[in-house]
Amino acid sequence: MIGQLHRADFVPPAGLANRHVQTLLPRLLPRRRLPHRWETLTLPDGDIVELTWVTPGPEDTAAPLFILFHGLEGSFDSPYARELLAAADALGWRAVLMHFRGCGRLPNRLPRAYHSGDTADAYWLIGQLAHRYPRALKVAAGVSLGANMLVKLVAEQGGDGLDLAGAIAISAPLDLSASADCLQQGFSRVYQRHLLASLKAKTARRLADLPLDLSTERLRGLRTLRDYDDVVTAPLHGFRDAADYYRRASAGRWLGQLELPTLVLHAEDDPFMPPDLFDRLPAPGESVRVELARCGGHVGFMEWRDGRWRSWLARRVTRQLEDWTPTLSGRPRRLPAESEPPFR
Repeated sequence: MIGQLHRADFVPPAGLANRHVQTLLPRLLPRRRLPHRWETLTLPDGDIVELTWVTPGPEDTAAPLFILFHGLEGSFDSPYARELLAAADALGWRAVLMHFRGCGRLPNRLPRAYHSGDTADAYWLIGQLAHRYPRALKVAAGVSLGANMLVKLVAEQGGDGLDLAGAIAISAPLDLSASADCLQQGFSRVYQRHLLASLKAKTARRLADLPLDLSTERLRGLRTLRDYDDVVTAPLHGFRDAADYYRRASAGRWLGQLELPTLVLHAEDDPFMPPDLFDRLPAPGESVRVELARCGGHVGFMEWRDGRWRSWLARRVTRQLEDWTPTLSGRPRRLPAESEPPFR
């Protein structure tokens, strides 16, 4: 396992290495302005997802394409989303974010929502983009819930089942049960309360239309994400209970089977996950590079460069997109060579 783990080069500013400071800091800074347009995409089952495209975007239809999947209750307004999309756009890539069902401007149409293992919509979107931009190199990235979903999708489809040159997974909760446990401990309960409040409010608005044996009073009384997944996420999406959902949707068990070049970025102090997360998982396969930072929090990784706050994630993703940009031979460059210093 050690051969596929590498030490990330993220260095936090002095005195700001605390995992909660790193997690919250991006949400306290001014949000990046990024010109964009919306697109509503009808899915095969009649439901919708909404896409947000960075504008104006490249004129060349063969320009490389960056596809981003957000985290739980995230959206284009999430700080990391704007930073990563802007980074891809600055490289001359076409950049788009897919909102999971009900996470855009419009409620979704069907009596269902989304979850960490729901790969069908992302798979269909990538197929649609393959038809729109058949000559474009494509890379997908996922953040948090979207990262777990993307790793699961890559595992399901094998090395040639997706029109992707590579995938990037950021702060992925690869063991969902362990993540649910972590969010019930200490200050992490603040994040749980925030996410749970958003999920409960969205469910309350549609409760009468959902096939759930759930009263408004019981919904209001749910205290943990595990409780919510037990009575809402699981029955709504065909799982027996939260434990069954976590077992079947967690993508970590497939780390050793991924065939598509995949970069995994993670902080050992992520408050959403146990510090020994990767000790619990199978060894990453040859196509996978896991970069672990000692600190960084959950989708934090904020650094001080050139006299201002900047996202190390955007800088690291920029380097990876450059590595995967087609060379004169027309082939994308691969992940860093085995001769590079390993994780230690």
